[in-house]
Amino acid sequence: MAHIAPAKDDLAVAVSGVAAPDRDRRRPFAKLQAVLGTTPMIATAVGVFVICILFSVWWSFTNSKLFPNNNFIGLAQYNRLWANDRWIISVNNIWFFGIMSMTFNMVFGYLLAVFMDQRIKQEDLFRSIFLYPFAMSSIVTGLVWQWMMDPNLGIQETVRNLGWEGFNFAPLARGETAIYGLVLAGIWNGVGVTMAIMLAGLRGVDAEIWKAAKVDGIPAWRTYLFIVLPMMKGAIVTAFILQATGIIRVFDLVIAMTQGGPGISTQMPAIYVIQHITDRVNVGQGMAAATMMLFPIAILIAVRALLEWRARAREKSV
Repeated sequence: MAHIAPAKDDLAVAVSGVAAPDRDRRRPFAKLQAVLGTTPMIATAVGVFVICILFSVWWSFTNSKLFPNNNFIGLAQYNRLWANDRWIISVNNIWFFGIMSMTFNMVFGYLLAVFMDQRIKQEDLFRSIFLYPFAMSSIVTGLVWQWMMDPNLGIQETVRNLGWEGFNFAPLARGETAIYGLVLAGIWNGVGVTMAIMLAGLRGVDAEIWKAAKVDGIPAWRTYLFIVLPMMKGAIVTAFILQATGIIRVFDLVIAMTQGGPGISTQMPAIYVIQHITDRVNVGQGMAAATMMLFPIAILIAVRALLEWRARAREKSV
């Protein structure tokens, strides 16, 4: 009798029939391994972030000095905080620095992403060049820009040595212009990562969108601006939140460039917090300022969570 080879479907059924129980038996082990593997990370996140944040908020309602205590004094620390001219100047500076840096970072980042999206030669090289500032330490970035803006060492002295004796470029030397020097360094530091996020969003747009726009005769610049950009909400929100959190906690860049000066013209909230916890030995006041810094970040996270929830609800309804 001739041997008849089993069909492929029969083999698949036979194999799956044997393997399925094994997979079912291994599934609890896989779940256990996943739980054990993520437990240290979850414990660290809860312990370092959640618990420490809760304690920081609580200490902002106490009269803690050198060491934290539990002597509740209500909103007294917040009343002192908002009556302090140094804090008011810090808030004004962070608003100006944040709006200017974020606006230019988002605009230039998108323009660079559009440039990179043209499938240029040596794209990897250009991407590395644009991302290099973000990979550098903020201290190094601040020192480099401090030297560049130094009237005796930097751009001003170099241009004057070339023959332009009346050239002036020393923004950090004057309190009225020092914040602009910080903005320039902040743009240089943050535009690269914004470009990378925007480029990822551009590369995720369906190719049929581009084909339809070409068929309709829509210019490329209008396609990028009015069709593609509104479709990149996820990339835009991600870049915005990343920029916003970096701006709110800006510290290293300011310390390296100006140390909050001249005077207190470039004072920032993070510097205020560190100075009151260390130099002024007033933990309660520093924690009140830190809590106020946390507030806008919490709002941004809540807004993003709400947008994601609405998007999922809309998908389910469709």
